[in-house]
Amino acid sequence: MTVAPLRIGNASGFYGDRFDAMREMLTGGPLDVLTGDYLAELTMLILGRDRLKNPSGGYARTFLGQLEECLGLAHERGVRIVANAGGLNPAGLADAVRQLADRLGIPVRVAHVEGDDLTAGHPRSLAAHAYLGGAGIAACLREGADIVVTGRVTDAALVTGPAVAHFGWAPDAYDRLAGAVVAGHVLECGTQATGGNYAFFTDHDPARLRHPGFPLAELHEDGTSVITKHDGTGGLVDLGTVTAQLLYETSGARYAGPDVTARLDSVRLTQEAPDRVRISGVRGEAPPPTLKVGLNRLGGYRNEVAFVLTGLDIEAKAALVRDQMEAALDAAKSRPTEVRWDLARTDHPDAPTEETASALLRLVVRDPDQDAVGRTLSGAAIELALASYPGFHVIAPPGKGSPYGVFEDVYVPQGAVEHVAVLHDGRRVPVAPATDTLVLEPALEPALPEPLPPGPTRRAPLGVVAGARSGDKGGNANVGVWVRSDDAWRWLVHQLTDDRFQNLITESRHLKVVRHTLPNLRALNFVVEGILGEGVAAQHRFDPQAKALGEWLRSRHLDIPEALL
Repeated sequence: MTVAPLRIGNASGFYGDRFDAMREMLTGGPLDVLTGDYLAELTMLILGRDRLKNPSGGYARTFLGQLEECLGLAHERGVRIVANAGGLNPAGLADAVRQLADRLGIPVRVAHVEGDDLTAGHPRSLAAHAYLGGAGIAACLREGADIVVTGRVTDAALVTGPAVAHFGWAPDAYDRLAGAVVAGHVLECGTQATGGNYAFFTDHDPARLRHPGFPLAELHEDGTSVITKHDGTGGLVDLGTVTAQLLYETSGARYAGPDVTARLDSVRLTQEAPDRVRISGVRGEAPPPTLKVGLNRLGGYRNEVAFVLTGLDIEAKAALVRDQMEAALDAAKSRPTEVRWDLARTDHPDAPTEETASALLRLVVRDPDQDAVGRTLSGAAIELALASYPGFHVIAPPGKGSPYGVFEDVYVPQGAVEHVAVLHDGRRVPVAPATDTLVLEPALEPALPEPLPPGPTRRAPLGVVAGARSGDKGGNANVGVWVRSDDAWRWLVHQLTDDRFQNLITESRHLKVVRHTLPNLRALNFVVEGILGEGVAAQHRFDPQAKALGEWLRSRHLDIPEALL
């Protein structure tokens, strides 16, 4: 018997996303399941610090606020809610949801998933959590839960769990599971799939993108899906928006998770109708024998000061204040262990305003000792107020220094984690680890198409013909680049080599860059290892999550065939 498709939506891409999205999704059209992704690497550190202040906390409190407004709506419409808002304390959030439901007089069954917390085995970490799959979520839903909250699961598990519960897939239904993973990856970041943060946004009416609706997937029993959104909502769903999200925060052709390894090089996208993109052809393989564990710890303290340099002699002004500050830091009782300078030439000659005539010289310091980045830095900077370059001032005086976090990942055997579904009636159901696994290996690079024949070229920005989306994974960044025609692909795949990438993105020249080729998507994915230092919470660079790294690449100029322009 054919099982009806599962209509599954998303109402949160991060902790702090649009508060009204849950209501919008529940009232905008039919749904079976509504998911919410609240956990990023940085969020786990934030929740860890919250839990230090309040041991009963550690979860995303905005989720409770959304439920207070929407629990009745979900109950009336028969929509189940699955969210990883439990963070570091899924049991605590489940109890809070029950208390809320009792207060509102709404009869809902609340379950949660636990077992991801490995902090006790990593005593130097503020939070250490394994990325679980969707099997625990599926167990809760099969036993009748209306709301399932989890801690750290993979983002795609919010979709694979409901899919397994709905369709009854076996653990080795790898192609179907992989299809759900791909759909989940498209949904996980909310409106990034419906026109948000979209490289080709200027091709569309600005009014259409002003308030994009959240995405949903119509998931079928065979693992295929259609990405769409509620009728009448803003934004758009097309091949470009879905491709961009598929490339986001991924690397090679094998996209590994605890449920399945999805082959991104098998994905096929078809524009079925306006705002409807079909995903088909996805192949899956057995998951790896290990689980990723994200470790968050406090790395020390950081502080910064931005000197404003205005008008003439910018380089000389920067050199003077840098020499003065370095001498003062050397003479201090405790010089910061890490001192970094960056000069941003935001100034313009003969500028019509003082702000556009000014450049910024940014000094960032780090040290395990707060005094070394607080009093030492503030004293040195303030004492130069009347003794340095002409026009001396700063954006803001340095403060006491603030703690920063460090993220790293390690791996443990799947069987080392006690994955448990805690049902609405209190029963605890152990979730067995994967029995069939496959050690993750890089996929073979595919054969390349024939290059375009020689012809006239014009110097132009790469972004005229190519879209991009970039993001962070720990200390690494990825930049996905795609084009919209076969001829453009024939040009891009031969021109944008890893060497060319490093020449264009100068920060990557001393780092390892790995290129992955995805012909079905007409896309390249570049992984830049170590460009983000110790992760987003360490704020290693100007753009600590590499969100705009792809847009920098699109702004760089190349010789592009005139036939493509």
